[in-house]
Amino acid sequence: MSNAPVNNGRRRFLTVATSVVGGVGAAGAVVPFIASWNPSAKAKAAGAPVEVNISKLEAGQMLRVEWRGKPVWVVKRTEDMLSGLAEHEDKLRDANSEVEQQPTYAQNRYRSIKPEIFLAVGICTHLGCSPQYLPETFAEQVVGVPSGFMCPCHGSKFDMAGRVFQSVPAPTNLVIPPHKYLDENTILVGDDSGAA
Repeated sequence: MSNAPVNNGRRRFLTVATSVVGGVGAAGAVVPFIASWNPSAKAKAAGAPVEVNISKLEAGQMLRVEWRGKPVWVVKRTEDMLSGLAEHEDKLRDANSEVEQQPTYAQNRYRSIKPEIFLAVGICTHLGCSPQYLPETFAEQVVGVPSGFMCPCHGSKFDMAGRVFQSVPAPTNLVIPPHKYLDENTILVGDDSGAA
């Protein structure tokens, strides 16, 4: 032991300097750790809204796009498809779309903003299979209904508004994604802010 007097000023300086350097080091380690909790650019892009150009879509045709890793169908319904929607409502499980599978602006017979354009997430509400679009041969599945969607895995059937028929495994109608029209020929899937 030394008999030299203790320099309290120096001791306080070293204590403060060590604390500051330790705090800066801890902050330097915490910032990247917390930043790693943020979603990656790829994950952000996967959830981003998708623009769909429907200018070349003809009556009866279906266009498939991907949004959030899920298939989204865009179908331009014919006049016959639209007029036929009212004719089989007694065969549907949820004809009035009372179960919330669609935004409020699509809670109508057509389940869409514009009657002729139908959008739906192309995943069966039973076990997540992807139903087939049968624009002309659906009557083989449901007598008297010429067009619709049929899930080949377990036999669930949906009409041209994505409404589920009775006595099939699927419990609810197809999901209608949030969407809005940017102009007459462009739909933004995944964002409905300001939608009518």
